[in-house]
Amino acid sequence: MLHIILNTTAEQTARLQALQVAFAEVCNALAPVVQQTRCWNRVALHHITYHDLRQRFPQVGSQMVCNAIYSVSRTCRLILQHPNSPFNITSHPDRPLPLLQFLPSAPVYFDRHTLSLKEGLLSMYTLDGRMRFQLTLKTEDELRFQREKLREIVLARTPQGYQLSFWLAALDVDEDKPAGLEAEMPEYVVVHASQPKESPAIQQATAALF
Repeated sequence: MLHIILNTTAEQTARLQALQVAFAEVCNALAPVVQQTRCWNRVALHHITYHDLRQRFPQVGSQMVCNAIYSVSRTCRLILQHPNSPFNITSHPDRPLPLLQFLPSAPVYFDRHTLSLKEGLLSMYTLDGRMRFQLTLKTEDELRFQREKLREIVLARTPQGYQLSFWLAALDVDEDKPAGLEAEMPEYVVVHASQPKESPAIQQATAALF
């Protein structure tokens, strides 16, 4: 994993924060669908939700909607399938699924369509156009980008500022296993083990997707 702290201005920080909040909103629109359909396979979830999400969140952009679907699928695999998770469905296959709530601090996932790095110039998608940074990479890091496969790109806010994390792995790594799948519950997700009373926002999200 390669971590890079972005040297942002106040205006750039605000733009990244707006993207982060919007990304979490898309994830939260997906969460009730996962709970009701018991589907968190990325491809299947894409088929169920993509077109409705594009209509509901036009400002987010098509590829970022795809990345949000990936984020939800990845998080569900961690919370619902990890052997160390208290919400592992194998132990209680008939128990209703919990409802996941993504906090505004949830990370944003990028891909080659929404972020590029070439000759030290980083270009990344935001809600109001591309943002660019000049990066100086160590020689060994540049070699890793050339020799290894880029599995995930994640933007998260840290006490030091916004950080981009690049997960690089050998070409023969299992593609079906999410990169860097941690064993601990993510701090940016609240798991409602028993379904709480639906808020108007959750009701609206569910109605829009069915």
